Amino acid sequence: MTPKDSVNISDFDYPLPDERIARFPADERDASRLLVYRRGALSETRFRGIGGELPEGAVLVFNNTKVIRARIVMHKPSGARVEVFCLEPHAPADYERAFAAQGECRWQCIVGNLKKWKEGPLAIDFDCNGVPCRVQAWREGTAGTSQVVRFTWDAALSFGQLLEHLGRIPIPPYLGRDSEEIDNTRYQTVYSRFEGSVAAPTAGLHFTPELIERLRREGVRTEEVTLHVGAGTFLPVKTDNPLQHTMHTEHFEVTAATVRRLAAAAAGRHIVAVGTTSVRTLESLPVLGWRILREGNPHTDTPVGQWEAYDLPAEADGAELLGTLASYMEAAGTEKLQAATQIMIMPGFTYRLTSGMITNFHQPKSTLLLLVSAFIGEEWRRLYDYALSHGFRFLSYGDSSLLLP
Repeated sequence: MTPKDSVNISDFDYPLPDERIARFPADERDASRLLVYRRGALSETRFRGIGGELPEGAVLVFNNTKVIRARIVMHKPSGARVEVFCLEPHAPADYERAFAAQGECRWQCIVGNLKKWKEGPLAIDFDCNGVPCRVQAWREGTAGTSQVVRFTWDAALSFGQLLEHLGRIPIPPYLGRDSEEIDNTRYQTVYSRFEGSVAAPTAGLHFTPELIERLRREGVRTEEVTLHVGAGTFLPVKTDNPLQHTMHTEHFEVTAATVRRLAAAAAGRHIVAVGTTSVRTLESLPVLGWRILREGNPHTDTPVGQWEAYDLPAEADGAELLGTLASYMEAAGTEKLQAATQIMIMPGFTYRLTSGMITNFHQPKSTLLLLVSAFIGEEWRRLYDYALSHGFRFLSYGDSSLLLP
């Protein structure tokens, strides 16, 4: 199994009129439109009716990551405005400890107006429970294409609380507007729990607590994984050949109990991923199982490589590989697996766990559109042509599709 070397990114372009981009969410989450692709046939419903469209025995897999208020607007003593966009923790390097840090921590960041920040600290003076406080930021080098920024603060707040107090929700740049109060709640899924993403798993934005509870009463099972969505999800493919595109790294977590239940669900071809972030997590897990079979260890300190999944033999069974991973975790006494992935899913990929997918309509020439094409082939164009000609809303706050090949 290999990615197709004949793919040209221009084959994944389509005209997206500016007025079709959903810049704000619908009034009601589950009132958005749903386009259903089932074995070649297209039909429409409202998202709240998705229960009637899911196959019998379906297991929905949600990404329960929470979007952090990662954008901090700071100023030099001269008054120059600099925006610091926190991407991922640097020291402490894991999310849980980074958000719990008191007084000091370091993050890898994108810095807007970097040319104005030659040296010295940036600062924000603010009030915390009636006490004047200050947070400062210092440049301490680079990490890849990011800046390493050291934050210090004197408020009795953790870094997570500091971001909640001072930060802004980083809505996608293609929305062409600044974040507003509505984004603080609507750019989060109702089941978000673990802080760490700088972008929402947007296919899940359509679910409400009531809809999830109704689906469970109707026999739909649910599982949760955590993948912290990075800013790389917004990056377009800038080379004609997607094989030359460098995929970003994203961190994920999954419990041993979830891995065991997903292995059973995969054996019956029942897994329906809610969003491309759930897909990336799911399809990275068999690679870890394959590492165990080959090397006796999943080597979770090494990210799943961009093309590593393509090296698995064609006959490798996803459910069995997941069972291997579950057995390893049980023997090692590991209740929660923490790993990272650079997996790139494009035509030529074999899906080993995902049998259905709920996903929004994605940008032209994007890795997410390549992922959809790998799932339903050239039918993606008929799906998008239909959505464009029938008034569907596109991108993060837009309508969605249920894909059942």
